[in-house]
Amino acid sequence: MSQVETVSNADNPFADGAAFIAGDYVPIDEARVPITDWGFLHSDVTYDVVAVWGGGFFRLQDHLDRFFRGIEKLHMHSPYDRAEMAAILAECVGRSSIRDAYVKMILTRGSPPKGQRDPRTCENQFYAFAIPYIWITPPEKQELGIHLTISSIPRISPDSVDPTVKNFHWGDMVQGIFEAFDRGAETPVLTDGRGNITEGPGFNLFAAIGGRLVTPDSGVLLGITRKTVIELAESLNIKVDVGILTEGELRAADEIFISSTAGGVIPVSKLDGAPIGDGSPGPLALRLRQMYWDAHATGEYVTQIDYD
Repeated sequence: MSQVETVSNADNPFADGAAFIAGDYVPIDEARVPITDWGFLHSDVTYDVVAVWGGGFFRLQDHLDRFFRGIEKLHMHSPYDRAEMAAILAECVGRSSIRDAYVKMILTRGSPPKGQRDPRTCENQFYAFAIPYIWITPPEKQELGIHLTISSIPRISPDSVDPTVKNFHWGDMVQGIFEAFDRGAETPVLTDGRGNITEGPGFNLFAAIGGRLVTPDSGVLLGITRKTVIELAESLNIKVDVGILTEGELRAADEIFISSTAGGVIPVSKLDGAPIGDGSPGPLALRLRQMYWDAHATGEYVTQIDYD
């Protein structure tokens, strides 16, 4: 696994990142959105994040599939089709020359005409940017496994905000993060308020229990890394249950790990201060972690970027 790499070029104004705003490409530090955009004012927005690793998008088409499903569910309309959008994302990366990148696509409701509050009158706006890859937790910490806590803050109900539509409604997540810090942990996982595990800020969760993997099916984003982990586990003939995972089951798990575009497969070595297993990353988490990064070198998942 390589570290984040950028091409240092004092003559490249996009070296720190590039953004696509209002139909034009600008250096990341110059990117701005209108203050009246409902994406900013109301969190009326959907987005997606695709990773670039070693100069190639990982599962770009899966991310675009999810993004366009979210757009449809929010009654929005993209000003660009899939091919145009993929080209914009690639251009952001290419202009920056970043080889390992965090690439975000965003569609906001936009601003309504003056004096209007009808969302149907808004012109939806597409934004994108590419910056150096962002880790949920640094690789050196992953080698030891992270400290997770089960938050007392319940996840926003999926009856109110559909978690399968990637969104900016992170009030519950942010409060959970501060609670985790107060407990000496690095990040939280939230429950549905009824004792069932959902997800954490930017990640899905897996528990190894009696030779099988369990990952929650309700109150969660259908993560692309989660999808990859399920496929990789099944290739090892490991049974994966996508269903209910209770707080009690999580505390008794043989292994715990999280999955995210911002870090891949990340082992958990401690839950609420108590060690998981022997307190070190579990063998299944480590194997899937290696398989996940190995998959970034295969043609099946990778869309190469033309930096020329």
